Amino acid sequence: MLISRPAVAGTLESGDATVRITPHDSLEVVVTSSVEAQYGDAVRRVVRQTLEGLGVARALVTVTDKGALDYALRARVEAAVMRAGDEPVDWDVLIGGER
Repeated sequence: MLISRPAVAGTLESGDATVRITPHDSLEVVVTSSVEAQYGDAVRRVVRQTLEGLGVARALVTVTDKGALDYALRARVEAAVMRAGDEPVDWDVLIGGER
């Protein structure tokens, strides 16, 4: 998926994350986390896996994590990508099954 404009999803509340995505010439993920020492690598892995699953190959993704669980990180990344792209959403691919 092509990222054509900046977008943001999420909050800075405890247990959540803010994901900012902008067009970029490569895929770069920057994470700032209140739980960096314990879970920073896991946060980066979830973000990268979600981006790969959505077909995002070129974007600057900045995540400010306040202890979000995996499902919240995935949802925030998906929302930011959907807001930043011009392509229609293929809901079957996104939800992983038939409607």
